[in-house]
Amino acid sequence: MRIDRRLLSASALAFCLAVCFVALAQQPVSRGIAPEDYYAFEFVTDPQISPDGKLVAYVVTKVDRAQNRRATSIWMVATDGSRPPWQFTTSPQASNSPRWSPNGRWLAFLSSRPGDPTAPTSAANPNASPVPTATGPATAPSPAPAPPTGSAPSEQPRAQVYALSMSGGEAHRVTNLKNGVSTFRWSPDGNRMVVVSRTGPSDDRSESRERSDVRHYKHTSYKFNDTGWFDDRRTHLWVVDVKSGSAKQITEGDDWNDSDPQWAPDGTRIAFVSNRTGKEYDLNRNTDVWVISVDGGALTKISDHDEADNSPRWSRDGKTIAYVGVVQQRDHPKIWLVPATGGAASVLAVNRLDLLPGGLEWAGDGKSLYFEAGVKGETHLFRVDLAKKSAVPVTSGARAIRNVDFHWPTRTMVYMVNDFKHLDDLYVADLNARDEHRVTNLNEALWKQLQLANVERFSYQSADDWDIDAFVVKPIGWREDKKYPLILNIHGGPAAMYGVDWFHEFQIYAAKGYAVLFTNPRGSTGYGQKFERGIVNEWGGKDYLDVMNGVDAALRKFSWLDGERMGVTGGSYGGYLTNWIVGHTDRFKAAVTLRSVTNFVSDEGTRDGAYGHSPDFGGDLFEKFDLYWDRSPLKYARNVKTPTLILHSDNDFRVPLEQGEQWFRALKHYGVTTEIVMFPRENHNLTRTGEPRHLVESLNWQLYWFDRFVNGNANALPPNAR
Repeated sequence: MRIDRRLLSASALAFCLAVCFVALAQQPVSRGIAPEDYYAFEFVTDPQISPDGKLVAYVVTKVDRAQNRRATSIWMVATDGSRPPWQFTTSPQASNSPRWSPNGRWLAFLSSRPGDPTAPTSAANPNASPVPTATGPATAPSPAPAPPTGSAPSEQPRAQVYALSMSGGEAHRVTNLKNGVSTFRWSPDGNRMVVVSRTGPSDDRSESRERSDVRHYKHTSYKFNDTGWFDDRRTHLWVVDVKSGSAKQITEGDDWNDSDPQWAPDGTRIAFVSNRTGKEYDLNRNTDVWVISVDGGALTKISDHDEADNSPRWSRDGKTIAYVGVVQQRDHPKIWLVPATGGAASVLAVNRLDLLPGGLEWAGDGKSLYFEAGVKGETHLFRVDLAKKSAVPVTSGARAIRNVDFHWPTRTMVYMVNDFKHLDDLYVADLNARDEHRVTNLNEALWKQLQLANVERFSYQSADDWDIDAFVVKPIGWREDKKYPLILNIHGGPAAMYGVDWFHEFQIYAAKGYAVLFTNPRGSTGYGQKFERGIVNEWGGKDYLDVMNGVDAALRKFSWLDGERMGVTGGSYGGYLTNWIVGHTDRFKAAVTLRSVTNFVSDEGTRDGAYGHSPDFGGDLFEKFDLYWDRSPLKYARNVKTPTLILHSDNDFRVPLEQGEQWFRALKHYGVTTEIVMFPRENHNLTRTGEPRHLVESLNWQLYWFDRFVNGNANALPPNAR
């Protein structure tokens, strides 16, 4: 039989094409990131090294898209990376705040599991010898706020402490407190725990009595953005016997809250933080460090400042307490040392410290301290030499390092690391940050599918000849011969810091073909107290110049930016400055303002931190009324020509919804193209901790507005019309 070579060639070609298509199909598709990728993200937090130094327990949070919620569970990984990570808790209820028993045989954690109100079983060896505990307090998100005073109790399970044996089996419930547990720490001998829970007069009222659901207050502070309306319950300390589950309340009071308990090394005393002035709910900030016997009784005041003192940490010998404290309002906090017996003045642990220290911890040898701080767009670990009273960075690089935990016997530490192109993973290194290796690979499969944008850092001079840091993100698929639209993004605060760590929204803009400019104008943290306090009397003044000078500097430096196609956006303070900008320039084609201040006159008396802007304005609203109005964007609404989208949350207690409503109606009054989107059930933290669907939708609303007015796409559809 004769074979037609043309047919053979065609068959061969078809075969080759099929092979190529299969090969391409097996390769990950590279694309820019989308808002909906948030549903696939995995977040790691709270790493804790085991007492033998071989394992790290940590929390993984995933998004359950179907149920529109986040699910947390506890995972394990070997510090040497010798085996892949594995899931340790599998309950459908959230588990978080893992803390090792001193002997390493049990892992305790917080979970709000229903049922099982019976007394717990033993969760630790009563004869365990003291072992250095994990660094930092065992902290979980606060339990859901209790019902308002006089209302019926909620049936929602509260978080309790559970303990799970490293030998296997089911988790045992350790605590059974009516209002749950928000924080706990093992005692050095492993026989007890100190826990933080809530209690108040309404807990003692008869449940059969008909109760009013009105809210009744006597103090200036009666709401908080993160937790909502206050009730009559306050946080206090209990000591719990691990074996029997019996709990003894050791602090009390209806006018203050107690927090951050820390065991003395000998297990006889507990240090904690509390504002005992009786004026905590009337705008007083004077928290202090106190010490109490494990059996309760008289308190010893340790700190000696009239502003906030917190984060007490015992030295290894129990003779000294280090803490973080502020001397004058809005000063940067310093690290102080004081005898644990009290009665002596605090002394500075570090001279000329001009950072914001967090995560304070004593070194194993007692000769140094460690802390974490943001500095010039990065976040790093620092070591304090107590003999020299100096601090030096331990970690380095264009990244953010947080939540460090130490294992002193092996001189090992574990920490979270993220950078501009990666969410957090866990890394292990020695105490000098050498021999660093990554032990988790969360989101690895997703990263292989994505093309992520790069960031370039530069600086420029602004008002007062101050150097300002700025960052430009190139759009995905950038070409030198093409012009690209620019989105200016302004951070909140203003006491906050942008930098080289992960920002989902910046990657989303870049994936849609936008360049992104973000800066750290005066008021930002990470550049010292003088720079941060440079915002005083400059809201809408030199901060505006800092940002706009950054726009001009970027346009000069990057010729591929299109100065005729620019958008501006920001949240909170960033939303305020967005509003201010569009009232003072027409350079932007579109604005998206999130949770933004528009009218200081009405905001001051309705926000959770009443009259909180007085340090920035040189006095309160009643002393500086004209200044507050002059610096309110609402005053300049008549000047706005820029199409403006307003995103605000119904339950925002930090910047109440009425601020967004005033801006919307004023712009409508003056004929500005504007729309307002209100997010139900959300508070000021919508774009970080809001319901997953709302968080994603808020990103899509931003993209819609910029597509419509920066790109000029008349066919752009809002998210609720797709």
